[in-house]
Amino acid sequence: MSNPSIDRSFDFPAGVAEPGLATRVWRFGNVVWLAAYVYAGYKATQLWTRLVSDRNKAELYRRQDLRAAQALNRTSIRLEGLLIKACQFIATRADVLPDEWVSTLSGLHDRVPPRPFAMIREQIERELRRPLESVYAEFDPVALASASLAQVHQARLHDGRRCAVKVQYPGIDGIVRADLRNMTLVLRWLAMLERDFDYRVLMREALKYIPMELDFDHEADNSATMRRNFAADCDVMVPEVYREFTTRRVLTMELAEGIKVTDVAALERAGIDKHAVAQKLIEIFCDQVLRDGFFHADPHPGNILVQPGPRIVLLDFGLAKDFPPAFRDGIVRLTFSILTSNRDGIAAAFKELGFRTRTGNPDTLLAFADAFLGSTIKSKKAYADKDMVEKFSEELPRAIRANPVVEVPADVLLVGRMMGLLSGLGKTLDSQVDLFATIMPYAQRLMTAQPALAPAVGILDPAANASTDTPAGK
Repeated sequence: MSNPSIDRSFDFPAGVAEPGLATRVWRFGNVVWLAAYVYAGYKATQLWTRLVSDRNKAELYRRQDLRAAQALNRTSIRLEGLLIKACQFIATRADVLPDEWVSTLSGLHDRVPPRPFAMIREQIERELRRPLESVYAEFDPVALASASLAQVHQARLHDGRRCAVKVQYPGIDGIVRADLRNMTLVLRWLAMLERDFDYRVLMREALKYIPMELDFDHEADNSATMRRNFAADCDVMVPEVYREFTTRRVLTMELAEGIKVTDVAALERAGIDKHAVAQKLIEIFCDQVLRDGFFHADPHPGNILVQPGPRIVLLDFGLAKDFPPAFRDGIVRLTFSILTSNRDGIAAAFKELGFRTRTGNPDTLLAFADAFLGSTIKSKKAYADKDMVEKFSEELPRAIRANPVVEVPADVLLVGRMMGLLSGLGKTLDSQVDLFATIMPYAQRLMTAQPALAPAVGILDPAANASTDTPAGK
């Protein structure tokens, strides 16, 4: 039976059929077992080091990290669907997570076990309503890449154009919908056990966007928008989508080749400067958020290739978002306030964006600002590191307990997700980017162009608002 809360929370199209009862029970049992195994392992390690002996504490946690990551990897491959999507996100956070998690799960970006070609062929022919040979002159039955929701095959059209064909797995939308219900329930149980980790409000907002990734027509529209936005930038490539061979579940696009952004050894062999790649990535995403108001919210390593130049190839726009003008104004105000350490401006911008706390006290919002961007700027680092994360893993729950966040705008979570992914890529590429120097010109230009925003952040004299512990104060 369909759960009304899922129907209200997640925008799936009408008529999405979930798997049968036996399959739902089996998937739910796997998720519960995984959560219990991981939770019990960390809890046992925590109690042992606290009550018995803290000798070799780091090694004990390292072993538990590896056991937990391996269990998650095995369960994700067995279940596929949404759990693989979660693993892909975890594997991008090399900036904050132990190497055991990142290295164990990184293979799930584009090396998920592929589905049989017969199933893929049937899906293509059902969607395009014609035999596969009438659409493609050549079609490689071996998948070029396989991921959580779909896999990609290399092909050639009858007019000679080489293309990549992205095919959604049959029935995956119903599986994802069932998995959302399972994960929501497990997260509720976890919140009952560990009150410091009640982030259901964040999950509820973030997962509103999952259905977008299941609509390839929507992805084709996003890709066209991104191509227009970067048409004048020869350092950015967005493959063209061939709309006549694209449906909701099959997407045919120009074949783009390049080196995976996290393959540092291959970049070096090709003579590509990894630091230049890191700088270009930050500039591209500043263009998206602060110039265009339309951004790619899923820049995980499987979605970014690098060609000599360096030229950045952006792929997979299922999770992309345009901001309403007022929302982009709020992002600009928030960014500028963080850069200039304007506490009043930060609190005001968060509230205007739609954040609400139980008491209205700004302390929780200021803690969010540091986690969002401020701590990295203050430390003069190109990405977050484990020291920062450990600090905020202690301070942020304390602030949330004192003044819980009761409303979070989903668009801000997407920006935060994007920044987290870029931070993980920054560590992998040994980024040397000066974030303050890179971001400030965008913010100043936009604030100057919008005089109505200036009083909130002191744009007429930005240096006056700069704290001495940020680059602006030097």
